[in-house]
Parts: sequence; C-alpha cells; structure tokens
Amino acid sequence: MKNVTDSFVSLGHWPSAGILGFNTDILATNPINLSVVLGVLIYFGKGVLNDLLDNRKQRILSTIRNSEELRRGAIEQLERARARLRKVEIEADEYRVNGYSEIEREKVNLINATCESLERLENYKNETLQFEQQRAINQARQRVFQQALQGALGTLNSCLNNELHFRTISANMGILGAMEETTD
Repeated sequence: MKNVTDSFVSLGHWPSAGILGFNTDILATNPINLSVVLGVLIYFGKGVLNDLLDNRKQRILSTIRNSEELRRGAIEQLERARARLRKVEIEADEYRVNGYSEIEREKVNLINATCESLERLENYKNETLQFEQQRAINQARQRVFQQALQGALGTLNSCLNNELHFRTISANMGILGAMEETTD
C-alpha cells in the first residue's frame, strides 16, 4: 500500500526536464492504466454495447412475442381438443345408450322367439303324443277286433251247421231287403 501512495506522491515530483516519463513501478501504473483503458472503452464502446444490448433486447422481446403467439395457439388447440373430446364423449354416450337399448331389444326378441319356438315344439310334441296314442289305440282296437272276429268266426264255424247257416243267411237277407225299402 505504501508503494501506491508513494507513486502518487512521486508523480508531483517528477523532474521537469521530461514531461513524459516511464514509471517502472507496476503497482502504481496499473490503476492509472486501467482507468485510462476503462475510460476509452466506455467512451468508444458505449455505442457498440448499446447496440448489442438493444439487439439482445429486441431478440428477447421477439422471442417473448413468439412464445405468446405459440401459447395462444396452444390454448386454442387445447380448447378445440377439449370441444372435440366433449363431442366424442357425447357420441360415445349415445352409442353406449343406443347399444344397450339395441342389446335389450335383441334380448327381448331372442327371448320371444325362443318362447315361440318352445311353444311350437310343445304343441308339436303334444300332437305327436296324441297321434301316437291314437295310433296305439287304433292298433289295439284292430288287434282286439281281429281277435274278436277270429273268435266269433271260430265260434260260428264250430256252432253253425248247414241248416243254421241257411237260416242266418235268410234272416240277414231279409234285414238287408227291409233296409233297401226304407232307403227308397
């Protein structure tokens, strides 16, 4: 520190023979040189620095404007996407409701068709049972009738002799003749 103050003090005592001289004391000359360099830089560099700062400011403002425009565009796209989502959700709900209604209708139709088919099958089964019962009854009647007829023929053949046979034929012919007269 003493050297710095000595250099300033020694400035006033320079020999008058030389106006400019070299000061070899580095610590004393550095602040002076720095202040001169800074002064020149400030004087000449002020315009360049202002231009650089103005350009930087313009780029920052431009970037901010672009960012704002992009933000507005993104907000608009988001709103359109939300509107589209609401529309799709409404359509999905409609499809879901219509789908459930259609499923219920198909279910009811299928149940009704199945009930009708079961009813037809039940009727067909009952008709088939009645037909088979009637056929079984008819077959049983035929067998009983055939057996009764065979039994009656056997009894008639064993009991009838020629005279009784002629009398039976004559009586039957008389009955047939009486029936012919009543029909005329």
